[in-house]
Amino acid sequence: MEPRKTKVLVVFYSMYGNTAKLAKAVAEGAQQVENVEVSLRQVEELIPKEIIQANERMRKVKEELRDIPLVTDKDLVEADGIVFGSPTRYGNMAAQMKNFIDKTGALWTQGKLVNKVAGVFTSTSTLHGGQETTLITMMIPLLHHGMIIVGIPYAIEPRLFSTEVGGGSPYGASSISGPNSEREPTKNDLEIAKTLGRRVAEIAKKISQK
Repeated sequence: MEPRKTKVLVVFYSMYGNTAKLAKAVAEGAQQVENVEVSLRQVEELIPKEIIQANERMRKVKEELRDIPLVTDKDLVEADGIVFGSPTRYGNMAAQMKNFIDKTGALWTQGKLVNKVAGVFTSTSTLHGGQETTLITMMIPLLHHGMIIVGIPYAIEPRLFSTEVGGGSPYGASSISGPNSEREPTKNDLEIAKTLGRRVAEIAKKISQK
């Protein structure tokens, strides 16, 4: 009998589209693992619609992402591996992602996410804009949920040694968007994100099929 598919969920928030590009790269990496099913979901927006409509760039991004469903608790429960992505806000995750995670209390009390594999990714405006603090602080509620956090080892991702301007760290995938968020993730950024997706999928597959 053919083994059931391992389910990997990529959950993200993106205002100007850069974190969404990383999310899609993470999903692409996870899909490279045999017998893995990948889903993309986004979290609820908290910015009023009238503000989004008045900002051409934000409006365009929201239109581009409109076909990606909002994540639900059921999505989390059904997944074997979950990768969370958020742009940084003062060295921490965006309020939209925090709002979603803060509402998973029922899952926490029931232990529904215990032993699920997790990874994180982010995007910042500047080179030292809080990538590592954002990634690490995103991990904290996941540890409370009992999730198994996966990083990106230098041994399997030599792009982490690059001295070119870009993102990526042992804590997760990342990119630098520039002060106006117009700088797209580099090729290295996207490849590192794919590595994160593959790694979460591979480990989730090993654990879920035991």
